[in-house]
Amino acid sequence: MTANDPIAAFRVEADELLDQVEQGLLDLGHRLDDMDVVNAVFRGLHTLKGSGAMFGFDALAGFTHHCESAFDQVRKGTVPATEEMVAVILSAGDHMRALVAGDAPAAVGDEILVRLARAVDAARGGPVGQAAPTGSARGWQLSFRLPADAMVNGTNPLMLLDELRELGDCTIVARTDTVPPLDDLAVAEIHLGWDVTLIGDISRGDIEDVFIFVMDDMTLSIEPIDAAGADAVADAPAPVAEAPAAAVDDPVVARGATKPAGESVRVPAERLDALMDRVGELVIAQSRLSQLAQQDGGVAMRSISEEIERLAGELRDTMMVLRMVPVSQLFGRFRRLIHDLSRDTGKAIELVTEGEHTELDKTVIERLFDPLVHLIRNSCDHGLEPGEQRLAGGKPEAGTVLLSAHQAGGEVVITIRDDGRGIDRARVGAKAEASGLIEPGQPLADGELLQLIFAPGFSTASAVTNLSGRGVGMDVVKRTIESLRGTIDIASVEGAGSTITLRIPLTLAIIEGLLVRVGEESYVLPLTAVEECLELTTEDDQRSRGQNLITLRDRLIPFVRLREMFATGTPPDPYQKIVVISVGQERVGLVVDQIIGNHQTVIKSLTALHRSVTSFAGATILGDGSVALILDIGQLVAAAQPREERPRAAA
Repeated sequence: MTANDPIAAFRVEADELLDQVEQGLLDLGHRLDDMDVVNAVFRGLHTLKGSGAMFGFDALAGFTHHCESAFDQVRKGTVPATEEMVAVILSAGDHMRALVAGDAPAAVGDEILVRLARAVDAARGGPVGQAAPTGSARGWQLSFRLPADAMVNGTNPLMLLDELRELGDCTIVARTDTVPPLDDLAVAEIHLGWDVTLIGDISRGDIEDVFIFVMDDMTLSIEPIDAAGADAVADAPAPVAEAPAAAVDDPVVARGATKPAGESVRVPAERLDALMDRVGELVIAQSRLSQLAQQDGGVAMRSISEEIERLAGELRDTMMVLRMVPVSQLFGRFRRLIHDLSRDTGKAIELVTEGEHTELDKTVIERLFDPLVHLIRNSCDHGLEPGEQRLAGGKPEAGTVLLSAHQAGGEVVITIRDDGRGIDRARVGAKAEASGLIEPGQPLADGELLQLIFAPGFSTASAVTNLSGRGVGMDVVKRTIESLRGTIDIASVEGAGSTITLRIPLTLAIIEGLLVRVGEESYVLPLTAVEECLELTTEDDQRSRGQNLITLRDRLIPFVRLREMFATGTPPDPYQKIVVISVGQERVGLVVDQIIGNHQTVIKSLTALHRSVTSFAGATILGDGSVALILDIGQLVAAAQPREERPRAAA
């Protein structure tokens, strides 16, 4: 998004308004009589309608007006809020997003408006299409003038006049007494005033609501007229000057609306100030370094070099913070998902969130959305029991899905927990045997048994629903999490529920790494996966041949010789090292020739030619200009599993 692109700016604003409206509707679904929430939703819809009309999104403004009108009736107490009305407006919000993007079939909007009319009529208690009684014929005489800069500040007078027309029989006359000569005319200012006659059973509050957002800055006169006066006005001839109606669906605007909105991140000003300070210090230090380099080296040069290193580290940390956003931006989107799943499944479901202020890289959050949607769908559709079964089992009728996050070192731990029926181990085992994943009667640890759920195509569901199937697509979820250099674990207690734990690195841009040498090449291991480092003596190496196991604190740990896996063709160093890493519930050792030390690793993506090499997550540039590959721990261990099956069986 550029500063000179008002349409892109509107799309960002519209997206935020729709988020606010959606959250308000979800709150209203739990508190249908909360007028504060009703008013907040009404204001959001009103602002969206006005802004859409100002930027040429007339289809959006027209559609939103119907939703606003429905909530206006709720706000005035004419119609009570209902769950069906909330559900329809939520669907309308999805259509509004499509209208903002410029990709919304008109038939969809028409169907939503029909459902909305039915919901409003049902709430009112009358048959579909029945209008509210009009009462005696009365009317109002209005005279108003907007501030000169009203259009600059986002107010479209044509939209205000259209709203007045919709209140009743309306006659509008433009006042031109203050229009300046052409040479003095400022085209961005409003120089007109309007006299309006409204006939019908209209309250003063209805009229004031039209001007709700400009009331403080305008001049407005509202005077009642009696029934006789109303009849006289109704019989009067049409005025000479009448304000034109708003344009509908300008094809030029429609073509421009198809352009997708650009990516943008809003950053607190204090973070930008801190970044600018660091950059300024870095430029000054760099100038000093260049000057001293021309004069001498020695101690002074090392001192300035250390200063550059410190400032670069602070600059890196500040830049990392700029991309961090709270996971509340992610968690908040699942309130709507739970609402829809509750309606689709007929189950009462409550979403509980914890740790919303935990921060994560914006890119990571965007890539986490789809996996979390699938996991939450599984929990609601197949994890939670129907209400009658829960009551029979001594549980509350409403099932609970807990979504929590907290930071642990360089990772964020996200947990999805439900209090449902849990996972039936017997069914998982039977399905795994039928699918050929395990041998009949093969003993498995509980963690290994549950991990079978992530096998491609694995499902224990007797029938796949349109929502989810337990296990269907879980392999895709696992691959996505591993592509983020994360891990996924599952635990379950039959009858009490299941817990899925995701461990995700804070960022995908820079990581703390452990630099090692294998043969003549250098590699980087993510430091968050490293538990400890050991020395592999020649005796241990010879003794482990054929088994590839070491004993670490009375526990057997399998290990992989990277030199053999990468076929370096070089003899091993006399004193090899084992780097013990944790992968999910398991610990695995990686044999390297040398441990060089910690390394701040800036991750560079591999080219399309090398992406099929699954053992590497990327590359980085070292201080001497050489390239070191970053090892993908999950893929590396998975690739080594066939080699380790026999030693594990022996163990």
